[in-house]
Amino acid sequence: MESEELRALENIKKLSFRYLNILKPTANNIYNAEIKMSSYSELGCVILNMLKLCILALEYDDCDKPSIDLRLILEKTVELFPVDEFELLDVVNELFVEK
Repeated sequence: MESEELRALENIKKLSFRYLNILKPTANNIYNAEIKMSSYSELGCVILNMLKLCILALEYDDCDKPSIDLRLILEKTVELFPVDEFELLDVVNELFVEK
């Protein structure tokens, strides 16, 4: 029985290496998932559409308990927002546009 359990565990380990590869562990039991985008324009469209989804959900959800987790969508939208890139645009603007 024990060898059968060890084989089952080994099989699960092999399967997990093969299939469980989206989430990458980081510190403090937090995982990262990579999202592939073709450009900043696509990222902007994704963020914009997520915000529109939240607006529509707020407008059309009449029940007390919303069917869409707006808090989760908004949290992930904030994580996608390219703050560093906007800071770079400010620097570029100062260097080239304002002079």
